[in-house]
Amino acid sequence: MTSRAGRAEAGRFLAEGVQAVREALAHGTVHELFVTEAAAGRQPELLTRAAGSGVRVTFVTDRAAQLLSDTVTPQGLVAVCDTVDVGLSAALAGSPRLVAVLAGVADPGNAGTVLRVADAAGADAVVFAGGTVDPHNGKCVRASTGSLFHLPVARHRDVAEAIAACRAAGLRVLAADGYAESALDTAADLHEPSAWLFGNEAHGLPADVLALADRGVRVPLYGAAESLNLATAAAVCLYASALAAHRG
Repeated sequence: MTSRAGRAEAGRFLAEGVQAVREALAHGTVHELFVTEAAAGRQPELLTRAAGSGVRVTFVTDRAAQLLSDTVTPQGLVAVCDTVDVGLSAALAGSPRLVAVLAGVADPGNAGTVLRVADAAGADAVVFAGGTVDPHNGKCVRASTGSLFHLPVARHRDVAEAIAACRAAGLRVLAADGYAESALDTAADLHEPSAWLFGNEAHGLPADVLALADRGVRVPLYGAAESLNLATAAAVCLYASALAAHRG
């Protein structure tokens, strides 16, 4: 379960750390909780909640916890959870108003942070499309700080099909593109139901994907910075749509 192939075969993944375990117990399906003596002393309420939910609690040594972790300083809490991704049609069911689509995002920390931002902005779903990193990757799970368990997450290999599904769900497709003519601060229609496309950290969205969007939108840069980090740009775009929708 520490590798993508292992997670896919088992249908399970590891959620590590206090916040991830807390949200997994509250909103996910947890099969087992591995905990060190020290972590148990710091977080007794999590053990009580796990036991009350019928989750098996297994005490492990610090060394064993380190082997389960891919962090330098593990917190001593690791939950074995069912994978949370759903089908594309299920993620886009109903009448979604805000969706984030990651197309080719390679860094799990960025992907997890976008998940967290989408959750905070009230998005209805997040779609991991194309060659985007696995949402169950350990670093992605930690960066989401539990948001992975809060909203529908879909994985779909074909980016064009994911975009078509968003449009069929009644969403206008906006592509975050630093070279777009349209600027975020002058857009007058951000209140409309939208799916935002975010591309690879180094290369952005390829031309064929940009061509599938209704339009590209750039975040204006008022200072001397060359660009924004992907997750930061995603936060600006998603919140621009969320705030416009809340204003009516």
